[in-house]
Amino acid sequence: MKISISQPAYLPWLGYFNRIANSDIAIVLDSVMLERSSKSRFTNRNKILTTSGPAWLTIPILKSGIGQPLISEALIDQEQNWQEKHKRSIAHSYSKASFFNEYVSWLDDLYSRHWMCLSPLLNNSTLYLLQRLGIETPLMYSSQMNVQGSKSDLILNICASLGATTYISGPFGRDYLDLVSFLDKGITVVFDDYSHPVYPQRLGDFHSHLSIIDLLFNCGGESLDILFKQID
Repeated sequence: MKISISQPAYLPWLGYFNRIANSDIAIVLDSVMLERSSKSRFTNRNKILTTSGPAWLTIPILKSGIGQPLISEALIDQEQNWQEKHKRSIAHSYSKASFFNEYVSWLDDLYSRHWMCLSPLLNNSTLYLLQRLGIETPLMYSSQMNVQGSKSDLILNICASLGATTYISGPFGRDYLDLVSFLDKGITVVFDDYSHPVYPQRLGDFHSHLSIIDLLFNCGGESLDILFKQID
């Protein structure tokens, strides 16, 4: 059984969905602390393509006086009008894209609902995007699993609890995974070095590593085939 484990992300990029599609079960790692300072943080933000180039859309998180919250417990800052800003930015950037109108009702629903917590929003939007891409891999949430540990041990324990034979890791797993421990448990680690495909975009030169919505709005039903069409 092939398992992948990724922290939840806001409107994730293509590689996020590629790893899920190549897994038998995908684990959403929402039982760890929300990082605020990491440059590679995508839990509550992602990029779209605007007329000025790639730009961040960030969900504001309420600061906690007791340190960083777990992702599953993170609260959205209700004092900021982020939903209207995100909806307006997306519409301004993509309203003329070939398939944008197919997603308008979803965007209206997503940004009109009152989200108190981050996790339900991420879960709702990711499940919708998986459905539109045609990816049927089941998701499980680490916050609902009785698995302990941190860093490499946590990943290993999740894999072992599900009887995994292969763990599909992101490239940064090379920095912290104890590969010997995985081999001792009979689990092969495969690193997913996703090579980003090029696809039609409306605005100038091609920009990679954007939210999956950039692909969907521009390419519609061809998006899944393009997702798998990696550059050699």
